[in-house]
Amino acid sequence: MILVAEYDPAWPRRFEQLRKEYAEAMAVAGVTVVAIEHVGSTSVPGLAAKPVIDCDIVVAGQDLAAGSTVLEELGFRPLGELGIPLRWAFQEPERLAGTNTYIIAAGSLALRNHLAVRDMLRADPDLRQQYAAVKRQAGASAANIDDYGRAKNAMVQQILAAAGLTDAERASIDGNQVPSHDELPR
Repeated sequence: MILVAEYDPAWPRRFEQLRKEYAEAMAVAGVTVVAIEHVGSTSVPGLAAKPVIDCDIVVAGQDLAAGSTVLEELGFRPLGELGIPLRWAFQEPERLAGTNTYIIAAGSLALRNHLAVRDMLRADPDLRQQYAAVKRQAGASAANIDDYGRAKNAMVQQILAAAGLTDAERASIDGNQVPSHDELPR
């Protein structure tokens, strides 16, 4: 079972704390940040979600390594792209438990994916309700986080189509070779 909680108005405040910390650290290191985006289900008012704040630190492609170094200095452990091009994942330090933070290239399909899902769900209450129902069902029946993701995939593809991503873009996203959580280093 995966915990899917009702929307919590504290989530945007938690993101803002993270955004501020990340922006300050990047600025001190001289890394130019294009944006720091609250993505994932906690970024959508009214949407049930796993209570994990997802942050995309958006940088120019040539700044991915420098941004990664800054996160390492904050205690993050780099995990690499994990099958998603131009999006670097990290294991958060204990003090930031309950967060997922990524360094992601501006203009990348990975960023467009995150923003399309967020923006579509913010704009379309019917789609948001459908997705919440799928998330609740997936959370209740999934044996692990990988099963949870697979159970939501068709709905995510529907959201991406509604957001205007092309068949080729959606196929590329669907075809990412993301390792299972059992395969990740601990």
